[in-house]
Amino acid sequence: MENYLEQFDKQLQVLENDSSLTEVEMRNIIDNLYTIGNNLRREEESNRFSYKIFKPFLGCSAVNLLANYIDANVCEFSNVQNVTEQLTLISGAFTMAIGSMAISLKLVNGMIKELGITVPVALHLDHGSYEHALKCIDAGFSSVMFDGSKYSIEENIEKTKEIVKIAAEKGISVEAEVGAIGGEEDGVVGGGEVADVEECKMIASLGVDILAAGIGNIHGKYPANWPGLRFDILEEIGKATDPMPLVLHGGTGIPADMIKKAISLGVSKINVNTECQLSFSAAVRKYIEEGKDLEGKGFDPRKVLAPGVEAIKATVKEKMELFGSVGKAN
Repeated sequence: MENYLEQFDKQLQVLENDSSLTEVEMRNIIDNLYTIGNNLRREEESNRFSYKIFKPFLGCSAVNLLANYIDANVCEFSNVQNVTEQLTLISGAFTMAIGSMAISLKLVNGMIKELGITVPVALHLDHGSYEHALKCIDAGFSSVMFDGSKYSIEENIEKTKEIVKIAAEKGISVEAEVGAIGGEEDGVVGGGEVADVEECKMIASLGVDILAAGIGNIHGKYPANWPGLRFDILEEIGKATDPMPLVLHGGTGIPADMIKKAISLGVSKINVNTECQLSFSAAVRKYIEEGKDLEGKGFDPRKVLAPGVEAIKATVKEKMELFGSVGKAN
C-alpha cells in the first residue's frame, strides 16, 4: 500500500514541478495516476485498515483525473477564445475524498503551467457545505460557494459571515446563495424558491463577492410547463444589492432571450452543467453504438472520451457566444 502511495505522490510531484513535460507526457502521467489509483483500490479491498483510510480518497481521485482530462481541453479552447475559465468542483465529490482538494489544485496548476494557459483560470467550489468550503479555502482554491440556502436566514448569515472572514484572509472570493435553486445538484435538493429581496440585501452586505438568488431557475432539465424566470424579482434584487454581480444557476435549457435579459439585469455568471453532460453522454453513446470501440484500439478510454470532449467544447463555445464572453478575458 505504502509503495503505491509513494508512486502516486512522485507522479504528482513530476506533474507539478517539471516544466519541460510535453502534453503527451503530461497525459501519460495522468494515465499513470489513474492506474495507481486502481491498484490502491484493489489492494484496499483485502485490508480493513486501508478500506477505512483510502477508499474515499480513491473514489474522488478517479473522478478528478477524468475531469482534468476534460478540463484541459476546455481550458485550451478558452485560451484560444480569450475567455476567463472557471473550473468547478461540486461539493459532493468530497464526501468520498480525503485530501482531494489539494490534489485537485495540484492537477489544475500543473495543467495551466504545461498547456501555457494565459487567460485567468479559477478553481471554484460549487454548492459547498460549510465544512467543504473551509477545506477548499485551506487548500487554496480561487473561490468557494457556500450554499446556506437550506438554513434559516439567521444561520445562513452567521455561517456566511464566518466563511467570508476566513476567505478574505487568503484573498479567496466567496459566492453565497439565498432561496434554494430548484431541482437537484449533487444531492442538494431545492424547491425552486424565489429569493426574498431583503434577505438578498442582508447576505450581500456581509462582504461576499457574488450572489446566487433563486428566481424560479432549476437544476437539470426544465419541465414543459416551467413558467420562466422571475425577472421582476431579479430586477428588485439587482437594485437592492447593486453593484453586487449576480449568479444564475441552472442555465441549461433557459431560452436565449431570457439569458440575455438576465444578463442585462445584472447576472454576471451563469452555470451550465446539465447541458454539457448531455452533450458528452450523447457523443460517447454514439461512438459506442457505431461500434467504434471495437475497431483497432478504439476501446482506449481516451478515444472513447474524445467525442464527448469535443461535444462539450462545442456546447461551451455556443454558451460563450451567447453570454458575450468571447475576447473579454483581459
